[in-house]
Amino acid sequence: MAGDDVAETKKGSSKNTKNSSNESKLKQKSPAEFFAENKNIAGFDNPGKSLYTTVRELVENALDSAESISELPEVEVTIEEIVKSKFNSMIGLIDRERVDTQLYDDYETEKAREKRLAKEARVSEIQAKNLASGKKNKEPGVSKVLKARGEASYYKVTCKDNGKGMPHDDIPNMFGRVLSGTKYGLKQTRGKFGLGAKMALIWSKMSTGLPIEISSSMKSQNYVTFCRLDIDIHRNIPHIHLHEKKGNKEKWHGAEIQVVIEGNWTTYRSKILHYMRQMAVITPYAQFLFRFISETPEKNVIIKFTRRTDVMPPIPIETKHHPSSVDLLLIKRLITDTAKKTLLQFLQNEFVNINKTLATRLIGEMGPDFSPSMAVKSVTSQQMVRIHQLFRQAKFDDPSGNCLSPAGEYNLRLGIIKELHPDMVATYSGSAQVFEGHPFIVEAGVSVGGRDVKQGINIFRFANRIPLLFEQGGDVVTRTALKRINWNSYKINQTQDKIGVFVSIVSTKIPFKGTGKEYIGDDISEIATAVKSAIQQCCVQLKSKIVKRLQAREQQERKRSLSRYIPDATGAVYEVLKQMTEEHKKKKKSYGEEDKVIIEKVSKDIITKEILTEKLAEHVEQVDYEMALEYATQSGVSEEPRENIYLQHLDTNKTNFIDLHSPTFVFRLIL
Repeated sequence: MAGDDVAETKKGSSKNTKNSSNESKLKQKSPAEFFAENKNIAGFDNPGKSLYTTVRELVENALDSAESISELPEVEVTIEEIVKSKFNSMIGLIDRERVDTQLYDDYETEKAREKRLAKEARVSEIQAKNLASGKKNKEPGVSKVLKARGEASYYKVTCKDNGKGMPHDDIPNMFGRVLSGTKYGLKQTRGKFGLGAKMALIWSKMSTGLPIEISSSMKSQNYVTFCRLDIDIHRNIPHIHLHEKKGNKEKWHGAEIQVVIEGNWTTYRSKILHYMRQMAVITPYAQFLFRFISETPEKNVIIKFTRRTDVMPPIPIETKHHPSSVDLLLIKRLITDTAKKTLLQFLQNEFVNINKTLATRLIGEMGPDFSPSMAVKSVTSQQMVRIHQLFRQAKFDDPSGNCLSPAGEYNLRLGIIKELHPDMVATYSGSAQVFEGHPFIVEAGVSVGGRDVKQGINIFRFANRIPLLFEQGGDVVTRTALKRINWNSYKINQTQDKIGVFVSIVSTKIPFKGTGKEYIGDDISEIATAVKSAIQQCCVQLKSKIVKRLQAREQQERKRSLSRYIPDATGAVYEVLKQMTEEHKKKKKSYGEEDKVIIEKVSKDIITKEILTEKLAEHVEQVDYEMALEYATQSGVSEEPRENIYLQHLDTNKTNFIDLHSPTFVFRLIL
């Protein structure tokens, strides 16, 4: 017995040891595996949001690609609905009829079916009685229809552009390796995570198992690269199905990406169309063609957002780090990567706003262990801490905004007018400001009236020239527009007027909040102040326009009022003149010479009631014109009417012209 207990104890202890060794074994996850398990971070919370985010990522990549070669973007987006039978045939799966119907969530027993039909019959009978007696029927409740958990909707998303294209050999890694790309330098970029189409490929792998297809060609290439691949999520490497070169007779350049994913068009239709519309506002120099192709032709959607200008913002420039924005890890990385030999050269060349004189002063302030000629690779961890402490305490000039690429007042104003057709609009572009060592520029536009704009305040937010559509409540723009602007003081009715508030923020680092990076926090005072100031500047411009409009309206109302009383006034005057004529004839009353002349004209019907009416109307017109002319002279307004005009898009091959920029227009001098 005792021997058995000892044996059992040894057996149990060996099992526990085995379990504990398994639990203590270190495991690693690849970047692709991490984002696959935490897809909500990248905006793939559910099928509907995943469809929206896929469209957004592909469109932004297309714009970046075209702008990088100064090409006016032309982007085509197609979402094609794929029914279950078609999807099954794509993956080689044969449709199968249900055998055991009770296995499914939407199974209905015979008893439940009889009960449902009896209830529907009673409801129909009650409705018929109500109609006969003239009573109103209540809206029928929505019947609960069970939907199987395995049901899904599939869509093929295609995005084609006229951009730079991609090198043949780099395509597999650009799409099949997470956290590898060309947007990781310090510069203004549209991307939030640098994932781009990679996350769409991961979602495709998770939801459909189908690969992504890429066609690409660069300028002057005589071939088109075609690549079909998916991703090995656990190893974070591309799995290439086909990678080949094809002929390029049309000399096309750009990229066409096609991916099949699970999605939900019904719930996110408005978000996707809203995104495309806002993208057309902030990039009026681009042309977008959006198509949704359904199995039901009546549900098809085709929208074209035409280009209205060929003036593009400058290309963002990669910049160096500002000393006040770096941390210990970044200092260590910069020292490791630098090609400079000495500490003086490192400080002078790896950071902005540190010249040779300032670098020498900084090294002198660091202490006796530092010298300008010391090897930068020999800097110890403790010395890095000293450099970091001095960077945080010393005073440096603010970085300039030359590296940034705002949309520009001209493009912002043109985009608002093109898409919303407001009654009036004002725009403002602020100067570059700084938070935590990063430059930023705030541009704003405020419109009143317009097409498809609801009453009240409508917020349109942009970060690095991309629309932000989610988590609006906590955003600095929303809070500022709703709580910090006194709209009444600018003659704007916050509840009744159709107000559009457009704010675009560009920076080398957008301080997003939340896991999805969908809004900019309200806790950075520099940005909050700049946003408020930009909106107020627009409101000041609008107030001037609104006051002029109100004065013109009052003048028109005054003219209408005077014109309304012309018949009564002329009738009364004419009656008095007739009475004076009668009295003069009967010599009951004597009048002066001027009065006699008028009485004589009345008696000879030279002055009639109709003539008095005509003369009084002419007088009202003359007074109104003189008042309007006086007002226009005082306010500097020309008498000629104004019209909105658009410049015709020129052939991109013709470059012999000079653009003279203004906040509200661009004058093109053709040589």
